[in-house]
Amino acid sequence: MSDFDEELTKLALAEDGKRETSVFSNPGMHFPWLQERIETVVTGGKKKRDFAQTTSACLSFIQEALLKHQWQQAAEYMHSYLQTLEDSDTYKRQNAPEVIWKLGSEILFYHPKSNVETFNNFADRMKNIGVLNYLKISLQHALYLIHHGKLEDANRNLSDAETWRYGEKSSSQEVLINLVQAYKGLLQYHTWSKKKTELSEIDKDDYAYTSETGNSGNQSCRTSTSICALLKTPGVWDPFVKSYVEMLEFCEDRDGAREILTNYAYDEKFPSNPNAHIYLYEFLKREKAPRAKLISVLKILHEIVPSHPLMLEFHTLLRKSDTEEHQKLGLSVLFEFLDFAGCTKNITAWKYLAKVNVSHLVWVEEEWMSRRSWWPTFHFSFFWAKSDWKADADLACEKAFVVGILLGKGCRYFRYIVKQDHETLKKKIKRMKKCVKKYSIVNPGVCT
Repeated sequence: MSDFDEELTKLALAEDGKRETSVFSNPGMHFPWLQERIETVVTGGKKKRDFAQTTSACLSFIQEALLKHQWQQAAEYMHSYLQTLEDSDTYKRQNAPEVIWKLGSEILFYHPKSNVETFNNFADRMKNIGVLNYLKISLQHALYLIHHGKLEDANRNLSDAETWRYGEKSSSQEVLINLVQAYKGLLQYHTWSKKKTELSEIDKDDYAYTSETGNSGNQSCRTSTSICALLKTPGVWDPFVKSYVEMLEFCEDRDGAREILTNYAYDEKFPSNPNAHIYLYEFLKREKAPRAKLISVLKILHEIVPSHPLMLEFHTLLRKSDTEEHQKLGLSVLFEFLDFAGCTKNITAWKYLAKVNVSHLVWVEEEWMSRRSWWPTFHFSFFWAKSDWKADADLACEKAFVVGILLGKGCRYFRYIVKQDHETLKKKIKRMKKCVKKYSIVNPGVCT
């Protein structure tokens, strides 16, 4: 009986005494009660043993149990499904280790009676059975260990995988090796980051600071080498990019950091990724780059995610620009930001919109045309007036000013807010009423 078989048996017998079970010491171990159930499903009650049909039905039961988070039941089915390793069909037999690994690791990750030792035994056995999946299993095993705080074990696991080779290196194998090295680099980054934090607590004039700074610099170079190869492969590598750039900046290699971030954001081989533009923008901001450069980066982010919080910074940059085109775009950015439900309570956005409204009424009318049919219900209903005032009176006042400009003083939202008795906001409401009367884009008396 294998180690993993023993572990599965322990899990499968968790409800000891409730079911009659029998375990055999061959790779196709099964539970008689389970086998009978499978045969019933496959053959309609006839005692016909068909290996392919049995394993197929067993797989369906496992998938159903996983979907329902029935980990105990899934472990029992999995115990029987191990017989696929002896399938007479060569293709199915070769693919069985990967399927068993995916299903088994999922079960052992969530099963209440599973532990790290159980998972380790399973992973080690599957690496030897599914030699073609060695790198993939090693990587996922390391991630499991990282999740459980076993960082040293994870690092050893990745070091073993890093030196592993089987046959000629394929392109897919090369990507996996790069991933293994990159995750090892991420663990090294974790250690480096802790030392960096400790350094911040040491006096810069202290000898220990100089010594530790040198050590940190050397370690960051080694870590950078581990991560660098992966970043040349198209993909979404956010945590690796952030770690790598932080270490490059620590070593004062700002040109290198800029090159990495620029390639990550603009290289057409890489998939579209909002974070790539966010990282580049944050770096350029730290570098105090020209406003035009910052605008060009955020313009692309706006096309991808118009509801991102950085759109408020984008609006500010555009508003401060000398060109009319930028200022007009700045107004569009605000309106598009507030088109999203997750942004409706953002008081900063409403404050900015209130300021722009009175300055560029013609532009406001252009933006309002496409929103006239749905914004009143979406933002300015009587329900929202009461809800906003109760939750945040300042937000309600900003929205009331905007709706007064857009829909006039007859709007129910506006009328409800200006009638509220609030000592600290009394003067603000009075000024708001005057501005709405002067700047509203609708005819007096229009109600909504």
